[in-house]
Amino acid sequence: MTTVVEMKSHRPDKIAASIEVAPRQAVESTDLPGLFPQGTSVYITDIGTDTTDMLVKAAGRVRDLGYEPVPHFASRRLTTRSALEDRIKRMSEEAGVRNVLVIGGGLERQAGDFSSTMEVLETGYFDKYGIDRIGVAGHPEGSPDFSEEVALQALRLKKSFAERSDAQLRIVTQFGFDAQKFIAWADSLRENGIDLPVHLGVAGPAKITTLIKFAAMCGVGNSMNFLKKNALSLTTLATSHSPETVVGPIEQHVLNNTETPIRQIHVFAFGGLKKTSEWLENRGSWDIKTSLYPSTTTAQN
Repeated sequence: MTTVVEMKSHRPDKIAASIEVAPRQAVESTDLPGLFPQGTSVYITDIGTDTTDMLVKAAGRVRDLGYEPVPHFASRRLTTRSALEDRIKRMSEEAGVRNVLVIGGGLERQAGDFSSTMEVLETGYFDKYGIDRIGVAGHPEGSPDFSEEVALQALRLKKSFAERSDAQLRIVTQFGFDAQKFIAWADSLRENGIDLPVHLGVAGPAKITTLIKFAAMCGVGNSMNFLKKNALSLTTLATSHSPETVVGPIEQHVLNNTETPIRQIHVFAFGGLKKTSEWLENRGSWDIKTSLYPSTTTAQN
């Protein structure tokens, strides 16, 4: 069930942002205290190599520092139903987690009991342990693992799940560099029967060579090709990418189109947490209370 709430009429001109960290960063980084504003949504990645103990510890430290922990659950990397329930229970009870991101996980062959995000959602464990804000994956540039129609049908199933549960669902996308393509994809969702809020993934400031490396690792080949095509020379490749070339058009689109489902950006800090945090602070996107939003919006983090 979704809840529509009225927001104040003032419309600031900066889009809100969340950020992503690795579990070990969350546990060990000495930069993390005070780096983000209190209440910032900090996503915690799960690539299948960290134990439940490490993931819970990471979420707990994020919570202790005053941020909102948003741990990933990579469906095809999970093992058994009982292990999943144990992880969710511990996340809730030990780290105060109320917000998660559930994704496919990227494996060709599942590691355990789950082959899809929907199978994880349908266990009912998130509801059982009081976790009702759930992000699911979106693919503006398609995926090598499935067709566009399969991706749309998966999102329709997740929308149906939201309607018959207490979950507040949102779509969180992989990062990319073609702002217009991302905007068009988000705005086309409603035409396909999907009216969930959208958080568009963007890469923070980093060297272009670094971004190309991560694009290859994350399987976003179209973004990598777009980035290479728009890098004008070898000199450009050695310099840093400005996220404003992506965020600026998205921000202006949201400002000028109250019907768009785009609610905020989700930032991948490939160039480092401190550099990314400084960029967001300088542009004014950290302050969720004064970030850009329509006059009415679905209650959603």
